[in-house]
Amino acid sequence: MSHSERILPPAWLLWPFRALWALAGLIAKAVGALLAMLLGLGFMALGLLFTSTIIGAVIGIPLFVLGFLLLVKGLF
Repeated sequence: MSHSERILPPAWLLWPFRALWALAGLIAKAVGALLAMLLGLGFMALGLLFTSTIIGAVIGIPLFVLGFLLLVKGLF
């Protein structure tokens, strides 16, 4: 395989990550960087709280990931 023939994952595999990143960007633009970081920290705390219960992990883990993405998007 040459250097020009890289194996790339199909675009449909990455759409959830792109959608989450776009959602984080939309929220960051709408509310501003500082408020997005505060909202991200709040979502992360709620995600950890929900994840402490086994049934709530279904909601808690995506909420934590969304909060982390908001925090990163607010920083950069």
